[in-house]
Amino acid sequence: MSGDLRQAAADAIGAPGTPEGLWASWAALRRLPAVGVPDGPVVVVAAHPDDEVLGFGGTMARLAALGTDVHLVSITDGELSHPRSTLITAERLAEVRHAELRTALADLGLPHVHTERLRVPDTRVDQHESAVAGRIAALLREVGAALCVAPWARDLHSDHEAAGRAAGRACQDSGVPLWTYPVWMWHWSRPGDPRVPWHDAVRLTLPAEALARKTSAIGQFVSQIHALGEGEENAAILPPEEVEHHTRPFEVVFR
Repeated sequence: MSGDLRQAAADAIGAPGTPEGLWASWAALRRLPAVGVPDGPVVVVAAHPDDEVLGFGGTMARLAALGTDVHLVSITDGELSHPRSTLITAERLAEVRHAELRTALADLGLPHVHTERLRVPDTRVDQHESAVAGRIAALLREVGAALCVAPWARDLHSDHEAAGRAAGRACQDSGVPLWTYPVWMWHWSRPGDPRVPWHDAVRLTLPAEALARKTSAIGQFVSQIHALGEGEENAAILPPEEVEHHTRPFEVVFR
């Protein structure tokens, strides 16, 4: 992604977002075709620790309850979520976010899930895309994956997009189906937005227990949902109005 496109994407994500109430009132969202929980093994890809929980955590909880084999690829450690903060170093934040992820996975019912931590530099996944695609493809073959789930490749965040492209390439090479989950799309788009392939969207229903597990798991990402301290440079990345997009009784993926 060029510097200009990266800045435009950052501006869209940083601008005021679409209220969840607007999404909740859009009947077409509730009418998306419903699909069942996938059969495993399932490989879930995340650009940063928390992406997988925000976009697919409720379904991961359902998979855990069914005893389905789940594997996680954590591409970056999310160490640059607060690049201007003087209260925490990137190295320390990487460890904090990985610890938050482990606790969140336990809340989903996946305390022992195999997590492959690639440690690609945060915000630079596009520079390592081929290597990431190769590792995902290898894991898909190793575990005999029935499905790969990854960030949507048009989510505007450069790492999400690169992760989605890498997963798409890996799935093409290995012949494994791909589902992709949006994260920031709910912020920058609006109901009926022509930039979104609604014709490819399907809905995964979350029973009450799965939703409760997902909500608890999101709450473990303290470094992202609460401010680190005073000042804009320490502000929460996922304030309540953003979290609200991800605590519906269903999840949406593109396939």
